[in-house]
Formats: sequence, C-alpha cells, structure tokens
Amino acid sequence: MENQLITVVYKWTAKEGKVESLKGIYNHVTDAMKANEPGALEVNCYFDESSNTLIVYDHFQDAGALGFHLGTTAGAHFPQLLEVANPGPFLFLGEVPQEMQQAALAMGLDATFAPKQFGFAREIYA
Repeated sequence: MENQLITVVYKWTAKEGKVESLKGIYNHVTDAMKANEPGALEVNCYFDESSNTLIVYDHFQDAGALGFHLGTTAGAHFPQLLEVANPGPFLFLGEVPQEMQQAALAMGLDATFAPKQFGFAREIYA
C-alpha cells in the first residue's frame, strides 16, 4: 500500500475555567508520545485563545502506530480530557482500518475518515 502515513487533526474546546488543565493534560500526552511511541512521527499543538480551543496535529507512520496510540496514551488520557474539554471534530487522514474506525466511533468521537486520493510530498521525513 503506497499511503502508509496517517495524519489525525482534531480539536478540544476547554470547558469554562479549564484552559490550563487542558494544556497541562496535553503536555503529558505529548511527553508520553515522544517517550513511548516511536511510530508517532510528529505532534504539534496549537491554541486559539479566542475560543479556548486546542487543535492537535498527529502524524503516525502507519495504522499500527495509530492503533498503539489509541490503545495506550490516548486511552489513558481520554477520561481526563472529557472532564475539562469538549471533543471534536476528529479528521483521520490516510488508510485507517475498519476496526479502528469503529473503535473511534464507539468512543463517541465526531470522526471523519478519508483515505488519500491525490497530492504530493516533499522529502520532509527522511
């Protein structure tokens, strides 16, 4: 399969008075991913102060790396995140296996799954 890479772009909107809690949880999430998930190639977090929204960009080497993330780091932090923020939408970009799609939907995520159709990439991941 030519398109192994999977990108997930999603947002969390902090509940009233929970901005710092949301940012703190995501600091832990990114630290855990860096330390324990070699298949997580890139994670970037952006914050829109006007709407208290954290936007996250995750880039995984393949579906196995995404599955590992969902079953470990994401799963461990999801209950805490729901306490401090409202999720969604979640955009899964790439070849995401059907069972992972069903698992994401079972978590109640507003998820869209889109395999790559066309485009190009420069050599940014050597």
